[in-house]
Amino acid sequence: HVQLVESGGGSVQAGGSLRLSCVVSGYTYSSYCMAWFRQAPGKEREQVASIDSDGPTFYEDSVKGRFTISRDSAKNNVYLQMNSLKPEDTAMYYCAADWAGGNCVGPYDGRGYWGQGTQVTVS
Repeated sequence: HVQLVESGGGSVQAGGSLRLSCVVSGYTYSSYCMAWFRQAPGKEREQVASIDSDGPTFYEDSVKGRFTISRDSAKNNVYLQMNSLKPEDTAMYYCAADWAGGNCVGPYDGRGYWGQGTQVTVS
């Protein structure tokens, strides 16, 4: 049974930082891509960053230089360090695995494994 559980969201002021964590169980992800997506009210779920066994593979343009995706294979965790947060970063953030047929970049279409999300609010 594959389970992804996110944590670390919260409310911060613009310019602040948060670190999101995703604990993965029931899934050996070391050879596969993992990603963070986000979805703001009224908007589509968008890919923010992804990482494979060699390191980060994708950052959405608006987060480049501010967000960093990383993983701890020993703990089967994936992280998203978010710095210099802006109000437009406000969204529900989701951890994802195997959402794009083995690729590291792909839109949300319901495939794969997803966590329940963690809310990030920047004011």
